[in-house]
Amino acid sequence: MATGHTDPQRRERILAATLDLIADEGVAGVSHRKIAARAGVPLGSMTYHFSGIDQLLREAFRRFTDHVVSLFDAHLAAPADRDQARAAVADLIDALSEGSRRDLVLTQELYTLAARQPSYRELTHAWMARSRAHLEKHFDPDTARQLDALIEGLALHRALDREPGDRALTLEAVTRITSPTRRTR
Repeated sequence: MATGHTDPQRRERILAATLDLIADEGVAGVSHRKIAARAGVPLGSMTYHFSGIDQLLREAFRRFTDHVVSLFDAHLAAPADRDQARAAVADLIDALSEGSRRDLVLTQELYTLAARQPSYRELTHAWMARSRAHLEKHFDPDTARQLDALIEGLALHRALDREPGDRALTLEAVTRITSPTRRTR
């Protein structure tokens, strides 16, 4: 097999194998040996490319969050008005909930890791900020924050529910959060 210097894809294969292993066995199942075997690289390349398992996890999860943010971008880049933006958010929720089991598991593994280890919260905070920036193209910051939570929650519930609600129900929830409310005293 080629050395690290002549195999420019080795680092990328290691990151992809790390995410695949996390999806299959959870963060607790991650080891240099398992990742190297899955990536088809010598065990020594693990320390050549990454200073330790923590750096490897951070970079792998950063790659994963980039993927999710690209979904936000794909759905939220085009809408021209508020109704189109609402429909785009409903489509995004459908896409996330009907997406791969791998993405669902990786999302939950990252959240669990961030809940247990405060040092990973910066990664989740950056992820939320990037997602909200896409939402803020169409909605005010407070509404974007609420929508971000709704997207995560509905995507999870729809993915795990035996009978997920239909798109009309999702759009109704999005519309409720994004509609101006009249306050009565």
